Amino acid sequence: CKGHNHDTNSKTNNSSQAPRRDVVFLLDGSDDTRSGFPAMRDFVQRVVETLGVDENKDRVAVVQYSRDPAAQFYLNTYTTKGEILNTVRGLRHKGGRPLNTGAALQYVRDNVLTASSGSRRTEGVPQLLILLSGGRSFDNVDTPASALKELGHKGGRPLNTGAALQYVRDNVFIASSGSRRLEGVPQILILLNGGRSFDNVDTPASALKELGVLVFGIGTRSSDSRELQKISYDPSYALSVSEFTDLPNVQQQLLSAMTLSPMHTLTLSLNGFESQAPRRDVVFLLDGSDDTRSGFPAMRDFVQRVVETLGVDENKDRVAVVQYSRDPAAQFYLNTYTTKGEILNTVRGLRHKGGRPLNTGAALQYVRDNVLTASSGSRRTEGVPQLLILLSGGRSFDNVDTPASALKELGVLIFGIGTRSSDSRELQRISHDPSYALSVSDFTDLPNIQQQLLSSVEKDVVFLVDGSDGTRNGFPAMRDFVQRVVGKLNVGGDKDRVSVVQYGRDQEVHFYLNTYTTKEDILNTVRSLRHRGGRPLNTGAALQYVRDNVLTASSGRRPLNTGAALQYVRDNVFIASSGSRRLEGVPQILILLNGGRSFDNVDTPASALKELGVLVFGIGTRSSDSRELQKISYDPSYALSVSEFTDLPNVQQQLLSAMSTVIVKVTTMTPTSQAPRRDVVFLLDGSDGTRSGFPAMRDFVQRVVETLGVDENKDRVAVVQYSRDPAAQFYLNTYTTKGEILNTVRGLRHKGGRPLNTGAALQYVRDNVLTASSGSRRTEGVPQLLILLSGGRSFDNVDTPASALKELGVLIFGIGTRSSDSRELQRISHDPSYALSVSDFTDLPNIQQQLLSSVESVDVVFLVDGSDGTRNGFPAMRDFVQRVVGKLNVGGDKDRVSVVQYGRDQEVHFYLNTYTTKEDILNTVRSLRHRGGRPLNTGAALQYVRDNVLTASSGSRSQEGVPQMLILLSGGRSSDNVDIPASALKDSGVLIFGIGTRNSSREVQGIATDPSFSQSVSEFTDLPSVQEHNVNIFSVLFLKLLVDQSIARKDVVFLLDGSDGTRNGFPAMRDFVQRVVEKLTVEENRDRVSVVQYSRESEAHFYLNTYTTKEDVVDTVRGLRHKGGRPLNTGAALQYVRDNVFIASSGSRRLEGVPQILILLNGGRSFDNVDTPASALKELGVLVFGIGTRSSDSRELQKISYDPSYALSVSEFTDLPNVQQQLLSAMSTVIVKVTTMTPTVKPTILGKINMVLISSIFTLTSGFEYLIALTF
Repeated sequence: CKGHNHDTNSKTNNSSQAPRRDVVFLLDGSDDTRSGFPAMRDFVQRVVETLGVDENKDRVAVVQYSRDPAAQFYLNTYTTKGEILNTVRGLRHKGGRPLNTGAALQYVRDNVLTASSGSRRTEGVPQLLILLSGGRSFDNVDTPASALKELGHKGGRPLNTGAALQYVRDNVFIASSGSRRLEGVPQILILLNGGRSFDNVDTPASALKELGVLVFGIGTRSSDSRELQKISYDPSYALSVSEFTDLPNVQQQLLSAMTLSPMHTLTLSLNGFESQAPRRDVVFLLDGSDDTRSGFPAMRDFVQRVVETLGVDENKDRVAVVQYSRDPAAQFYLNTYTTKGEILNTVRGLRHKGGRPLNTGAALQYVRDNVLTASSGSRRTEGVPQLLILLSGGRSFDNVDTPASALKELGVLIFGIGTRSSDSRELQRISHDPSYALSVSDFTDLPNIQQQLLSSVEKDVVFLVDGSDGTRNGFPAMRDFVQRVVGKLNVGGDKDRVSVVQYGRDQEVHFYLNTYTTKEDILNTVRSLRHRGGRPLNTGAALQYVRDNVLTASSGRRPLNTGAALQYVRDNVFIASSGSRRLEGVPQILILLNGGRSFDNVDTPASALKELGVLVFGIGTRSSDSRELQKISYDPSYALSVSEFTDLPNVQQQLLSAMSTVIVKVTTMTPTSQAPRRDVVFLLDGSDGTRSGFPAMRDFVQRVVETLGVDENKDRVAVVQYSRDPAAQFYLNTYTTKGEILNTVRGLRHKGGRPLNTGAALQYVRDNVLTASSGSRRTEGVPQLLILLSGGRSFDNVDTPASALKELGVLIFGIGTRSSDSRELQRISHDPSYALSVSDFTDLPNIQQQLLSSVESVDVVFLVDGSDGTRNGFPAMRDFVQRVVGKLNVGGDKDRVSVVQYGRDQEVHFYLNTYTTKEDILNTVRSLRHRGGRPLNTGAALQYVRDNVLTASSGSRSQEGVPQMLILLSGGRSSDNVDIPASALKDSGVLIFGIGTRNSSREVQGIATDPSFSQSVSEFTDLPSVQEHNVNIFSVLFLKLLVDQSIARKDVVFLLDGSDGTRNGFPAMRDFVQRVVEKLTVEENRDRVSVVQYSRESEAHFYLNTYTTKEDVVDTVRGLRHKGGRPLNTGAALQYVRDNVFIASSGSRRLEGVPQILILLNGGRSFDNVDTPASALKELGVLVFGIGTRSSDSRELQKISYDPSYALSVSEFTDLPNVQQQLLSAMSTVIVKVTTMTPTVKPTILGKINMVLISSIFTLTSGFEYLIALTF
């Protein structure tokens, strides 16, 4: 019996996953089938039993025929399996003769497979006709059968090709339809034609050519070949096949013709992408020796063509050219010319140098020492990529290895291009990677090297394929397209990697970037891909919601959640553990094939992908939303369009060209360009009034500097002291190490003087400190922070200079004392909430609590009971929402609001990212209407909010650390279970505040985060009396939430080296763990601890959720035994803790925003590779602290640690007590760094900066995030 139930469930599950179908049974009811009719009826029943019958799943119709057909029921007659089966069981044999199967087929076509009878053919739902026939038809069946098979073909006559050409010219190749002709983007028209035109084609064909449209005509033997040649851009662009089934035979010919077209070089140029281009310093190193005399003109032309594609400008791309033979000579440096015209003129005039022997090594050294230097215009120290393109026609006479290595150490990306006379191995050693060494027969073949350049750059390519119901017919074409593009890639573990993800309502990874390492494996898997179709929602209430709101006549299909799919690939595919090499600088490419408008929001996940530096190419059909696709794509010009997916081959070359163009833009950004960079200026009041508080101010500066990553290419610091006049103690470019800054700060002397001119000091900072000559990198988009410590009211005007700083985009924090003018400080600060106050400066260490109250961002969802029982109270509930919203600071980067109304099911009035102004929200709330309905399903509503509203694609910023608040207004007891969904919300870190009536108060208390977070009114009309109390409680709730959850909670994992080499030191390691644990607050909702020991293999002694008391943890640690073993596999151990410990099932609260800390105690060099697992941990946001001994590899430890400064060292493990305080201090000031790979660093826009101060962590968001931890 159990087994039988299991099978039944399996069938149910399978049917629930099935695609939608319209199934028509056409039954022969003539005289000759009388005895067989019961069996036919049983057959229909059995088939129907296997279907997932529902209005929005499978539909069924039955037609019986003999002389004439008769519909027993239509596709939209019944919506349940039970109704259909009852009717089928009652079917009576029709009888009659003769048997007219042809007429019956025509009847089905004209009367059953129509929209009015329930057919969903136009929505792409498969149409199945099952004919049961017991005799030969008396009439003709061919024509009606063909008509059924051809459903969907347009048909019509005559053929007016001329009018069609004129139509695409006037309606398609125009800006409003998406054409980018005016931007110089190649316009290509591919005509597939099967006959001679009835109208004139000459005039419209000429009009298209005048526009510059490249027309390719493909015809059959029925076409007029001369007409086709006239239409085509050039007679050679007219291709011919015998029948359309032979089209695959000309595919490559078409692609080649497109590649060789006169305008194709435009496709390959970078002009269309200049606005997105990062800055580059490009140096050409040309072999000018005697042996390249004949090839030199071709080398010169090659340089010209590449320069043509660059965005030359002092602040964009810079170019230098060096020619060499025996000795090198710079033709011009990176800062010689600032316009493309000047460079091209000079390149055209280059003369061949001549000379021998060929000293390539000396030339490389020359470039390093004389060209890629700041004085010659190189911006390497600013993080600008350095590219060297070497054209060499022979073997070098001197050694190339040392100078090539020296260039690579600087982060220079070297491409080597040689001829058959070159030494290919030498060129490979010089180049960044052997695959970056390209070869031509001789330099006259250089124009053909573009495709080689594409394959030379390793890439991670992810295909995100729309597998929803609407793409069923187009899916084979999409699959073929993926195969063809993969066919062009250079697949290999260290070359190109590929992943394929299919999505509809949810996502399925067919394979990850590291699943396959050969092209053959990938192509085999792609060939076998099956269309997924949509997926129904899983809960009853959600099904009801989809039924009422999604699967309606207007929406037609199951929801396509492109936003969720984009978020999924960001979080699960573009990560190190799935094979992504983003952190190694390998370009990340996402190719989206999309056949419809997304049901969910795409903006946030698309932005998140762009922040990672993922290059998104969107390819859509006429069913797609072109604006949505442009928003998703990395740049609007990267959004390509086809009419149907069967037209994908037409954009294949365009995609490959765009990929080759953009990859050169982003290839191997230098590591410095990835680091969070900040320019931080401290402006200190040194007037007579601050003499006693100055030591505390000085200490404060020291503590903040300790938390920064000071380096010329990371954080820079300046200090200015002022009273009557300002004086710079040091500028942003004075020091490049933390040690130098701290030494200087320790030695600061109080300036003294009066009066206090804060206005003049602010102006001084603007004019003399935040300038390029003083080290400011504002024009490079580096955030500018000014921290003002002022102990009194200014004698002069502060408003004008403060405004001038804000206009520059400077973020100002003001910290004052009771002697300061608080209003003045608020006016100076970026926002009043950025002005903080202490009694006097000696209280600076205590400012942490105040920082909490300056949190200015929150995501608030109102969940409002709209059931029958709240009809009278609804106006009061609506007014309550308005008043609370009135208290919030609404804005895209400030507070966000969503409103959901529910009863039996749910309705989202607007999501968190729907509105960005308070006015829009209030207008919508005012117009809310009571929904009504019963019963009241509060549990389903809570689950719905968790799954559909508090998500990144709907605007939730929980992953950015923004507090999530749900305010529930419920007027009755729920008819479903509320405990599980309420717990799920709380586990996610959502703060639930509930207001109930006398009918619901007890249930609301259980739902709320804490009983004290719930309130009760007799009726909702009493809400105004509690509104003020409610708003006041908000600040208390925030403080409670942030203190309890953001500060006091940590997940701490100790990873202990238990190999043979640590046997003597193990007792000291064990004692150290005990002492650190003693400092923690171990509880289920506070600090959690896990201990893992490893040598050759890893073993978890206990997980984060094993113990909930400090006593249990300490007792277990005391009993730890040394593991022993060899070799030491630290890399495998790091991967083990990532995959098995830092996960929710092992007690990790990473997804709730709880800091994740890994403390590694290591006593030797690892036998395996540590780079990839260390990167994977950093991607998760795990803060790794490495503590080693003199036997450890210090560089390895620094690589493993979250930041090199987090790697601590002792002579022996018995010295661990010496670094205990250092570790605890570092942990208390953890920096949650978000490292982005944005190829283009955009300037900070002040209005878009989102500031969250949690546990003394500053989070700056301006397209990318910079985080600064301050220790007070």
